[in-house]
Amino acid sequence: MYIRRATPEDAEKAAVLTRLAIKEIAEELTGETDEETILAVLADFFRKSGNRISYENTFVSEHNGEVSGLIIAYHGKDAKGLDEPIVERLRRKMKDSSITLDKEAESDDFYLDTLCVDPHFQGKGIGSALIQYVEEYAKEKGYPRVSLVVEDVNEGANRLYNRLGYKKIKTIMISGYEFGYMVKKLEEPLV
Repeated sequence: MYIRRATPEDAEKAAVLTRLAIKEIAEELTGETDEETILAVLADFFRKSGNRISYENTFVSEHNGEVSGLIIAYHGKDAKGLDEPIVERLRRKMKDSSITLDKEAESDDFYLDTLCVDPHFQGKGIGSALIQYVEEYAKEKGYPRVSLVVEDVNEGANRLYNRLGYKKIKTIMISGYEFGYMVKKLEEPLV
């Protein structure tokens, strides 16, 4: 397995993995209900810079040249700015200037927004490897804490995050769904 920064060329696979990970939230982010259109909008945002689901914020795992998983992560202080292009598209599409997105990340946290492993590659430790890779990245950048959200009903993900040292500190609402907000304090980088 190889982990690398994503490129715009990863857009089609990244759109499918993102959709698998965020389920119904993809409909809210895109303002679409048709599956093909949802994937097209996700891929378009992925190819562009300056938004939450951009290739700029994404790392992918590869197996034999095939993308097997992805993780999207950014600092919480950047979240509002990264949401602006998505919100602007939604406001134009819906003709509603009051549209906003729910706050997910705390401004002090490095936020793991989306994690997905292709179903054909699950059970090989890829999710753990992607998380640990991004934790090291955050540590190198000097970020003291990493956070993520997970549905309480997602028992497998909750087990994984607990095993990796994440602790639930509160419950938040995103798109009308309850999520546990989990954090992990990172160790100081060795100098």
